Amino acid sequence: MCSAEPVNCYPLLVNIVSNSLLRLLNCTERIRIWSELFSRTQSPESKGYIFFNCLSYLLILAAGLPPLFAVSSMEDYKVKS
Repeated sequence: MCSAEPVNCYPLLVNIVSNSLLRLLNCTERIRIWSELFSRTQSPESKGYIFFNCLSYLLILAAGLPPLFAVSSMEDYKVKS
């Protein structure tokens, strides 16, 4: 019933315990719970916004990495390693 991930396991165990307590009290109601790690976005505007934010972040990151490698190799050249 419960996967190895504690994020999904805890709500399931709470649901089982709460529903068994309700059965002990002869109640006909049931409690349903669910957990979603990420909220689901349905609008295309928000999907586009998330996509362009991630793309701009990756482009900035990609622009900053080559100088890091160049500085490292220049230091190796100066030390003659």
